[in-house]
Amino acid sequence: MSEVVSLPQPDSSEPLEVYVARPDGARRGGLIVIHEIWGLTDHIRDVADRFAAQGWLVAAPDILTHAGVTPAAGTELFALMNDPDEKVRVAAQPRMRDALAEAHDPGYAAWALRALRTAVDWLAAQPGAGGRLAATGYCFGGTYTFLLAASDDRIRAAAPFYGAAPDTARIAAIEAPVLAFYGGQDATLMKALPTVREQMAAAEVDFTPVVYPDAHHAFFNDTGSRYDADAAADAWAKVTVFLADAVA
Repeated sequence: MSEVVSLPQPDSSEPLEVYVARPDGARRGGLIVIHEIWGLTDHIRDVADRFAAQGWLVAAPDILTHAGVTPAAGTELFALMNDPDEKVRVAAQPRMRDALAEAHDPGYAAWALRALRTAVDWLAAQPGAGGRLAATGYCFGGTYTFLLAASDDRIRAAAPFYGAAPDTARIAAIEAPVLAFYGGQDATLMKALPTVREQMAAAEVDFTPVVYPDAHHAFFNDTGSRYDADAAADAWAKVTVFLADAVA
């Protein structure tokens, strides 16, 4: 069963819209699913439903509408940027930059973390979820999965997909084990990964990176042009076991 709930936010008149997917049977725990840069699209709702089928009470908050990109707008941008015609993709790039400008502002990042913690507060209060909380996210959401784990010690496991790790100080604040997924053809993240490994080790974070050599950024999104079915299937098998074990 799924629904959208509106959560009040401290110090804000703007409610936080959250897609909630509920398991049919006993609850394994509570899981935050953080969307890609395209927002709370149908793909992310489907991912939330898949985790709910594994027994999770899932909260997938919409943290991009606040920056001006609604799920409908994000879906349209995604279609343009994944169009097989290169001319269409190139023509859409200025629109993409303009649409996401606010999401790159430092003030937005502070708001987004507060919003995510509002969703964690809600999950923690639900029967069968409190004390057994985890987080996962994709791309933009992968980055915020790292940040949420660094800012909220209620998160017992974090599974970012192709997200950028935070700075050294925030890495040192991560207490949960981290299982991070990367596409080997994702040049920016691959260049950064050796340093991330060193920083995680220095901070004694339980950090396990999984790299799929032939996969690209966004390999898990089965609606996009970079989808890699083999990598996605293996990542799904690994992440479901990891998250379940962490809250057992």
